Amino acid sequence: MESPERPTVRSAASDERLEAALDAVLDPDMTAVPEGFVVLADTGSRIHFLDWGAPDARARPVVGPLHGALLVHGIGQTAWTWTPVARRTRRLTHVVAMDLRGHGLSDSPVDGYEAGPLGADVVAVAEGSGLLSGMAVASEGRSPAVVLAGHGFGAIVAVWGAAALGDRCAGLVLVDGGWERVEEVSGLDIAEFLRTMDEPPEILASMAAYLADRRAFDPATWDQDQERAARATVVETAAGKVVPATRPHALVASVEAMFDYDPAAALAAIDVPVVALVARDDTGGRRGTALASVQEVRRAAGRSAIEVVDLGGLGHNLPRYRPVDVSAAVLRLAAWGGGDPRALRGTIADEP
Repeated sequence: MESPERPTVRSAASDERLEAALDAVLDPDMTAVPEGFVVLADTGSRIHFLDWGAPDARARPVVGPLHGALLVHGIGQTAWTWTPVARRTRRLTHVVAMDLRGHGLSDSPVDGYEAGPLGADVVAVAEGSGLLSGMAVASEGRSPAVVLAGHGFGAIVAVWGAAALGDRCAGLVLVDGGWERVEEVSGLDIAEFLRTMDEPPEILASMAAYLADRRAFDPATWDQDQERAARATVVETAAGKVVPATRPHALVASVEAMFDYDPAAALAAIDVPVVALVARDDTGGRRGTALASVQEVRRAAGRSAIEVVDLGGLGHNLPRYRPVDVSAAVLRLAAWGGGDPRALRGTIADEP
């Protein structure tokens, strides 16, 4: 059987709709402080989320209601990793970022790291945060729905969440993940993959050493928000060292869930618009081939094509490195009926 042709990837600037969404992204609201809440999931676990608040009231008369957005972080991270995106989108729509079970301030149960419970956690946050209770939307005769954006492993969870939400999901943004079988593209088994996540002892020797390492990833994007996000992923011990905040059993179970994920079957079952933001590829082109395979399966199932946005040879952490592009993808799907996001441009003054 011939390998499917790799999709033509393009930059956001070459797609008219995504270019318009880029124009709509506002400067980050550096005054915003999210509130933390906990919701009880079906499994009895408490799932924590950050609520960045309702959109700026001055935008509504011009923009009209937008779908809210629920942001799902990657493995070993927390909701704080989404701060650069949340600050840029919160003035235009209701934005919530959740802590996956086993991560951040959510519970770390011994089980429940499969597709069903993780998807149900997404639904619990979407419902409990009020994202699915948009009165302004209901007043216009439209059913409230939510855009899901997931990063890495969070993209997989977002796909499961979209399946669980059904027609209450307005769209899906896959941020450098969610379209591939991890074992096939990495060439690693579960044990080998877990070993790649181990930090060298010198990095965990102190909080200062850990933060210096994270800053060195890209000094130009390092700021107080990035420091807070980094601090949230570790715990400082009495001896002054740091250890990962994600409990070992939760990390192993999450990686096992990643390896069990069948992207073709899962994405073919989702009848919503999908945007994939691609940050990197291996030399063999395995990730691009995987994305092409998913495109073929979705096409055969009568689904819309995934909009592929190639962001070049950047690192995996696109919410940090390219928050404007990620925000644009979210706003692109948040606009009712896939409307032209250029209507969003210039609707809010910069001053509070």
